Amino acid sequence: MSQTREIELTCERMSYGPDAVARDESGKTVFVEGAVAGDRVRAVVDRDEDRWAHARAVEVLDASPDRVTPACPFAGACGGCPWASLSYPAQAAAKRSGVVDALARIGRMGTERAEVLVRPLVSPSDPWGYRNKVELAVMRDRGRAVLGMHGRGEADVVRVKSCMLLDKAHAGAVRAVSGALTYLSNSHHLDLERVGIRVSRRTKDVEVALWDRPGAFPRAQAAKVLSDALKPTSVVRVMQKGPAKARRIAGVECLSGAGSWGEIVGDERMRVSAPSFFQVNTRGAEKLVELVLDSLDPQGDEEAMDLYCGAGTFTLPLARRAGFVSAVESYGPAVRDLRRNLETAGLDNVDPIGGDAGREFPDTDADVIVVDPPRAGLAEDVVRRLSEQPARAIAYVSCDPATLARDLARFEEAGTFSPAHVTPVDLFPQTYHVETVTLLERTEARGL
Repeated sequence: MSQTREIELTCERMSYGPDAVARDESGKTVFVEGAVAGDRVRAVVDRDEDRWAHARAVEVLDASPDRVTPACPFAGACGGCPWASLSYPAQAAAKRSGVVDALARIGRMGTERAEVLVRPLVSPSDPWGYRNKVELAVMRDRGRAVLGMHGRGEADVVRVKSCMLLDKAHAGAVRAVSGALTYLSNSHHLDLERVGIRVSRRTKDVEVALWDRPGAFPRAQAAKVLSDALKPTSVVRVMQKGPAKARRIAGVECLSGAGSWGEIVGDERMRVSAPSFFQVNTRGAEKLVELVLDSLDPQGDEEAMDLYCGAGTFTLPLARRAGFVSAVESYGPAVRDLRRNLETAGLDNVDPIGGDAGREFPDTDADVIVVDPPRAGLAEDVVRRLSEQPARAIAYVSCDPATLARDLARFEEAGTFSPAHVTPVDLFPQTYHVETVTLLERTEARGL
């Protein structure tokens, strides 16, 4: 049911999402866009369902003590900083509380146990300027291309001079790339779908990735206008096929430079191709590696397993300390990146396995295991197979508290492993997203 009505609300907390949470006079949960926890607002309800509603704040009647003026002037329109009006200490508290709530409700652990399990949130980077990657949206307005940041609405594009989340040393990259590609798109009728910019303060690498469909493409002109505007170390074209929600990579072309992006994570030098996933917060990635290795403490005579390993963020440091590593990754470009990174590092004690973690589960007995699945979490079959391993410990790296909580409940039902502690890590300040590192130990070893 949908209708429009105006109400006054007092926001109680932040949701795991961009909105604050309030209750109307009937006790119904209302998700309030444009508000922060502690605000009293006048809001317009734009969606009203049986058990919940959504509203837009149109006036702040009493501001929360945690409300701040966003450092970025585009925060209200751009979708990249939905929590920018919330003070950073309040963001940190809300993120930890969100993890506790997910474990208590979805993981069925209860609030008391969840509070004991979840450690204080770790903030490894500055609240602004921490990203090594931004993505530009592309739209057409009266036949002309417009490039900018993704807006809060699904089809909105916000034109900005710079992104305050991007590494400060490369603040001008957004404007330079937007200007160059707007010109190129309108003069050569490019049909770009999106544009990725990756930067590194450590290696000085700057890569621009142009995402489009297969077909004719002005390769030389694209390389030249971007070189004139930004002098990137790599320009690549990533071609996709298939419907919008099921895109697949049809090919990658190097238009100029190295054809990949380089970064240094801890002691490891890595190269990553444009289609491959890499954490957008380099200092955050280092903290994840540190937490995983400290939790597992792999030994030279032990065998390790790294599932959903990507280009090798955990694989490389694991291989430095463990005797052997079985590394599984389903995404073809990431597998190729992993092989190249292992060769560059001179590591020959890793078996890179391409394929789904469930179908290509290593036929080995691991002593320590790392899992870093996508947002959907672990398949039930993978939890079962992990529970059958003789490993002494598992480090579960998660980007979604809800699927983490679900999977931890499945591990406990299997009876082999139980969470010892959960550490939230803030890789994404100014947003609701939070990463976690969970140490699972054998139930009998913990006396449970």
